[in-house]
Amino acid sequence: MLSTEKNTHLIKTEATRLGFMSCGIAKAVQLDEDASRLEKWLEKGHNSGMQYMERYFDLRIDPRKLVPGAKSVITLLLNYFPSEQQQPEPPKIAKYAYGTDYHYVIRDKLNELLQFIKDNIGEVTGRGFVDSAPVLERSWAVRSGLGWVGKNGNVLTRHSGSFFFIATLITDLGLVADAPFATNHCGTCTRCIDACPTQAILSPKEIDAGKCISYLTIELKDALIPSEFHSKMEGWMFGCDICQDVCPWNRFSKENAEPYFTPIPEILNLSLREWEVMTEETFNKFFKNSPLKRAKWKGIQRNIKAIKCDGM
Repeated sequence: MLSTEKNTHLIKTEATRLGFMSCGIAKAVQLDEDASRLEKWLEKGHNSGMQYMERYFDLRIDPRKLVPGAKSVITLLLNYFPSEQQQPEPPKIAKYAYGTDYHYVIRDKLNELLQFIKDNIGEVTGRGFVDSAPVLERSWAVRSGLGWVGKNGNVLTRHSGSFFFIATLITDLGLVADAPFATNHCGTCTRCIDACPTQAILSPKEIDAGKCISYLTIELKDALIPSEFHSKMEGWMFGCDICQDVCPWNRFSKENAEPYFTPIPEILNLSLREWEVMTEETFNKFFKNSPLKRAKWKGIQRNIKAIKCDGM
């Protein structure tokens, strides 16, 4: 087996080849400080209807319970900033949802990376995770030296802002850990807090999910979006990018090079009226491999009603 340093270099080089924009490594330990913050956030009910955030608490804070014998947490960032963007009028869709569902794309890349490790380093145990699993990926991104958590709750980097996905690969392979990201570069800026139309950012890094437009248009399972938010939707039909769009660090965002993230033509071109009259069959045909399927056709139609109540 190669030395720990060479193994670390091999993995980072392969991650770059696979298209990841950054790769950082941290020692697999229990996240005591993060556990305390998560517990307080849950106690305040800021997870709203996302009850799954309360489950598997012990797994969320300790990667060694997800992968027995885990020694390293590899964190990877994948750029999704699009080459083309929607017009500013509704219906607005978050940029991460322009192309193929990122879960498919990232899982394939994680599987390739794990197989590369096994082929070139030796038989190891590892599991890859994308945000649907009980992993505190933002905490691991900071611990891996990749960036800091901004006031809007997103991980930020100085070289490319925040329009990227975070993935983690937990393994029992010992690797050279990167120094944690120890500084915060938001300064006195409050643009994300000031711009949020629903005041979902209660204080720096403290988000009330139940007020977030992304939650309301995707995660909320109710038949209607509460009327108190109708005048604050600002045309968002699926997700919301407001707090990222106003962030000064995102002036450094660069177009992604991932073919699977090429925008689906209908997302860029359809009018609000065309979305409104779209049948469920047509929706399923166009968006079968899209993140939009998470909201389902009924959810999209519900969201359109809320946008129209906003006078859009």
